[in-house]
Amino acid sequence: MSDPLLEVTDLVKTYAVSGGGFRSKGGLVRAVDGVSLTIERGETLGLVGESGCGKSTLGRAILRLEDPDRGTIRFDGQDITNLSTKEMRPLRAKMQLIFQDPFSSLDPRTTVGGSIAEGLRVQGLDPDQRAKRVNEMLELVGLESYHARRFPHEFSGGQRQRVGIARALAVNPSFLVLDEPVSALDVSIQSQILNLLKDLQVELGLTMLFIAHNLGVVEHLCDRISVMYLGRIAETSSRNDLFDSCVHPYTQALMSAIPVLDPTRRKDRVILEGDVPSPLNPPSGCRFHPRCPVANTTSCVSEQPPLVSVGSAHEAACHVRAPKEADWGRVRT
Repeated sequence: MSDPLLEVTDLVKTYAVSGGGFRSKGGLVRAVDGVSLTIERGETLGLVGESGCGKSTLGRAILRLEDPDRGTIRFDGQDITNLSTKEMRPLRAKMQLIFQDPFSSLDPRTTVGGSIAEGLRVQGLDPDQRAKRVNEMLELVGLESYHARRFPHEFSGGQRQRVGIARALAVNPSFLVLDEPVSALDVSIQSQILNLLKDLQVELGLTMLFIAHNLGVVEHLCDRISVMYLGRIAETSSRNDLFDSCVHPYTQALMSAIPVLDPTRRKDRVILEGDVPSPLNPPSGCRFHPRCPVANTTSCVSEQPPLVSVGSAHEAACHVRAPKEADWGRVRT
């Protein structure tokens, strides 16, 4: 097997927060706290978790739009962790981001053709080459060439997201980070965009990190899925294995929230009590233990669970549900 296109090891990203009132103290938000993951060439990895768990921060750090505090990011065999802005410039075309809100990511004063062509201009293509490439990209995502002359406000939400996809693909990237690209769309439009992305992944051989807060969204698109909670990976597995036999209580809660049309397949809903703890003051031990329905050991409160193997290419971080280290061996800390 060839080396993975992306390999992230023990990545940490924190933010200093100042106090908001008289004599109030600030703190340190550990948005990403020791995350490790790999994405094989041509693979789509889903990254799922509640809002505020650090998913988007992780995606931006991987693209070096945020500077990590610690850890290593290797892209296509190259360590890019500490590259300067100038050194990263040649890699930007290979690594593209598709945003959650397509309208805010497009310049309202620029035609969509101009927005798609911007990266091509930076690459040095002449006007005729840019125009040809823009038309090709619009056709690729299911739009028409005349749409290049229109402005963002003239499109629906689904059409604007197609424009965002076209803009990202125009520079011929090998890796895409999609930051909740369908969460702002109607359900019927979501399925159209997801089908488009699946077709493009196959046609262009893309490698993708797909960020979402809903496991149901990633079920038919992703090859593997990692579940993230409060800055750390709780479970990671192949898509089929995760949906058939997830281990972590948090994953089970997310799984039970997926709407099911067939009542015979409906699972008992797992209701999590309380809100997600503040990343300014995360719980000791397992970060999920204050909301966990099965936490019953001293270790849950006092020791951070390592990510260990629970099957073939299936890892989970849980003191109660995961095997002991003596049985499986530690995979990551």
